[in-house]
Amino acid sequence: KGFSSTFTGERRPKGDRIFEALGATDELSSAIGLAGEFSSEKGHTFVDQLHKIQCMLQDVGSNLATPLSSAREAHRKRTSFSEKPVLELEQWIDNYSEQLPPLRTFILPSGGRSSAALHFSRAVCRRAERCVVPLVQAGEADPNVAKYLNRLSDYLFVLARYAAMKEGKEEKIYIKPEP
Repeated sequence: KGFSSTFTGERRPKGDRIFEALGATDELSSAIGLAGEFSSEKGHTFVDQLHKIQCMLQDVGSNLATPLSSAREAHRKRTSFSEKPVLELEQWIDNYSEQLPPLRTFILPSGGRSSAALHFSRAVCRRAERCVVPLVQAGEADPNVAKYLNRLSDYLFVLARYAAMKEGKEEKIYIKPEP
């Protein structure tokens, strides 16, 4: 009745920021799943990366559900989050960025269904990151989780642009309205 358990068995109010971060991460995985389905319909080869990211988000959730303040060493070991996935995202970002034209102006989420869904996923990722940062600052979650979400939003942005380019869709640019 208004409480839920962490992985360590600790009971906390459902409004606790740990559960807020878990919910945002779950929503992110769902958004990426939708983007993956749209991208799969278009034959994009990066769909396997999106699936791998969804699996990594399960690991993010495990880490978040194991508050470091109450976790025993066995729990910490089981739910630790290394820097390796962050480095992998950085490689993927570099790979796709090299294939894109330089960005000269602000773009709006657009560029076809795959691209727009990836942009939406990026925005959800930013929210998840904002939920996780206070947990990291409070010493409740691994800093690599916040780093991962930060790099993931960059990856999703680059991937949205890449999807639009591969599909031959135009990215809508920001045009300042007349005063």
